[in-house]
Amino acid sequence: MKAEYKPFVDELIELAIKEDIGDGDHTSLCCIPAEQHGRMRLLCKQEGIIAGIEIARIVLERLDPEMQFEQILEDGARVKPGDVAFYVSGRERSLLQAERILLNIMQRMSGVATQTALYADRLEGLHTKVLDTRKTTPGMRVLDKMAVKIGGGENHRMGLFDMILLKDNHIDFAGGVRNAVLKAREYLAATGRNIPIECEVRSLEDIDEVFAAGGADRIMFDNFTVEMTRAAVKKVDGRCETESSGGITIDTLRQYAETGVDFISVGALTHQIKSLDMSLKACSE
Repeated sequence: MKAEYKPFVDELIELAIKEDIGDGDHTSLCCIPAEQHGRMRLLCKQEGIIAGIEIARIVLERLDPEMQFEQILEDGARVKPGDVAFYVSGRERSLLQAERILLNIMQRMSGVATQTALYADRLEGLHTKVLDTRKTTPGMRVLDKMAVKIGGGENHRMGLFDMILLKDNHIDFAGGVRNAVLKAREYLAATGRNIPIECEVRSLEDIDEVFAAGGADRIMFDNFTVEMTRAAVKKVDGRCETESSGGITIDTLRQYAETGVDFISVGALTHQIKSLDMSLKACSE
């Protein structure tokens, strides 16, 4: 896990525990002796890419540091029904408290990783990378982005704080592409910040406006056709990174990538996914 992700993960897990356990797991408290120990296994029930094992370990250790974790698979492994990702042993009350929290996390992360892998596989042999977006579940963005990486994709910015991305509304409010880029460059100089600038363009002429204002680190082609994208990549001519966005599906992904664009951002990696089915069940082996 990236060091900068840890605070987000820690806060998320604390919230998940508070949300699920509240003032106590009264079902387990009423019928499970405090020191009774048991063993469980994480069983995969669908084909896909597994993700979130690292986070599951953190959840278990947070609830009970004495848990014994036996990892079988690594994040990013392709799984099929019947595969076991890990075994965990410890107090049964602790195991039961962790069950739904870690399953919710792992099932969603594995769904995102599986979806991402479908897109990444379409780009095999090309230099283009598929990117996620900010279309994530509120509070769970860090896990969504970790899952995208596990599935073979790359991360766009984490949020509004680590990149300037001048999109259509910013550009319209700022009075055009040239003004928006100039203001962004002036802002970074005035504040002493060193973060990248990306600018969205809606026409080939907008590309000229970006460079007339001093340029950007990346130019995003918004809702361009494949033909327009090919012309735009040629016009940029390697002066900065390029990205395609808007309306690109898994069926058109490779066509866009073959234009030579560096990145393709796809919101569907995180907002149109199906969680991967798995279970955490008691076992004796």
